[in-house]
Amino acid sequence: MNAADTKGPELRSALRELEIFAGITEEQLDWLVSVSEPRILADGDVLFRDGEEATGFHVLLSGGLVVTKVVDGREEVLTRHSTEEESAAAEDHDGKPSAAHRFTGELPLLTDGSYVATAAASGPSTTVVAYPKPVFFEMLTRCHGVAAVLIPVLAWRIKSSEVQARKRATVEALGTLAAGLAHELNNPAAAVARAAQELAPALERLTRTAQAWGAAASGAERSLLDRLADELDKLPPPATTDPFAQADAEEEIADWAEEAGTERPGLLGSGIADLGLELGWLLERLEGVGEPALAPALDHLAALLEIRSLAAELRAAGPRISQLVSATRDYANLDRAPEQRFPVTDGLENTLVVLRAKLAGITIVREYEPGLPELTGYPSELNQVWTNLVDNAAEAMEGSGVLTLRARAEGVCMVVEIADTGRGIPAESLPRIFEPFYTTKDVGKGTGLGLHLSYRIVTQRHHGSITARSRPGRTRMVVRLPFAGSAQSCASPATTPETAPETAPETAPIPGTSPS
Repeated sequence: MNAADTKGPELRSALRELEIFAGITEEQLDWLVSVSEPRILADGDVLFRDGEEATGFHVLLSGGLVVTKVVDGREEVLTRHSTEEESAAAEDHDGKPSAAHRFTGELPLLTDGSYVATAAASGPSTTVVAYPKPVFFEMLTRCHGVAAVLIPVLAWRIKSSEVQARKRATVEALGTLAAGLAHELNNPAAAVARAAQELAPALERLTRTAQAWGAAASGAERSLLDRLADELDKLPPPATTDPFAQADAEEEIADWAEEAGTERPGLLGSGIADLGLELGWLLERLEGVGEPALAPALDHLAALLEIRSLAAELRAAGPRISQLVSATRDYANLDRAPEQRFPVTDGLENTLVVLRAKLAGITIVREYEPGLPELTGYPSELNQVWTNLVDNAAEAMEGSGVLTLRARAEGVCMVVEIADTGRGIPAESLPRIFEPFYTTKDVGKGTGLGLHLSYRIVTQRHHGSITARSRPGRTRMVVRLPFAGSAQSCASPATTPETAPETAPETAPIPGTSPS
């Protein structure tokens, strides 16, 4: 359609052919033509941008539109609208109604919000007709047949956005899981790799020094060194350490060992000083070793300390890796039935493990009531809720603050609170945070569906409720879930609005709480 075709009879004919206007009368069509604002777009021209105030309803007469959104720095194609049958059919794999190809922009107008994506022309010539916001609402009043087509498309778009958001949330959760696991595995894995690399030469040194010590020492001297090695092996790590005193002791022992002729005085010095011991302690236990055997004794003792240090690193790293793998398996609920009985605190703790890198610098306080009953539900889905709430809290605190996790029984319900000391949620935004596509984050940093999906998981999948209270320096997200076997739902108390400014006093700590 060219510029000449966007006025008069040609425009009237083009509008009449559209499904959304098929049921209107001739008089209504005349009015529609009179208020139409045709616009021709070249390839790549932007019709509207994500985050801009919604000002109009747009009808596609010819060409195509590509709808995109920047999420975490990546531009994603949400859908494509096309007037070409072949191109439109390619987009119908997810149940997209044919009418959905021919109009856009109605959702933010109906919610009095901003555009939730960017729409740009695709192809050499795209013709759209714009209807300003007041005209759009008058259209719905005048032309009742429009709503009959628009509402099913609107329902599909919301459902499609939620499906895409769930897929994105799954991918993001896997990404968070992988990043958290990689970060946490880095230290123990590096320790294992380093110990494995150093173990072979350390064993060679131990064999060589053992042979030299055996050749130089008498029976009494060998017994004396065996007792010293056993004593060192049984010593617990020092409760407290003074790094300056430890460095002085290490240097003093190394200097003495070097004068005694040992090959690796630094290794002996660090091995003894790391146990909180000094040169005087070592000299006392080496009395009875003659001068000819002293250097071989010190070389063999250093080799023994090296091997035991490497073994200790492996002993510490192995269980840590097992713990991380176990936490990851529980977080993702691999190899388990979708619905099951489970303790809610396990999911909270596994979420903290997965998000540990993001929580660096933040103090975590746990207030779990002892002996809580189990829940019945979908733990992997609830883990997405906990991840979303904890991640939002960490972002609000910007690297420092206090994150408090509470879990307590309240009648037939489990109450989980996630509180933070961050910047808070603006009062004007608080009533809308669970709405789809609503976000207080900058464009490109949020989809506006995270809390909405959390709301759906809690309320529809688990028959619970989720509420928010906030003021600067204190935000509480409160989730209520029915206990296993309870036939009752856990709706929020009638006296508590779903979202409200934080005015209630601090919740009293529960006995047996623990900070970390």
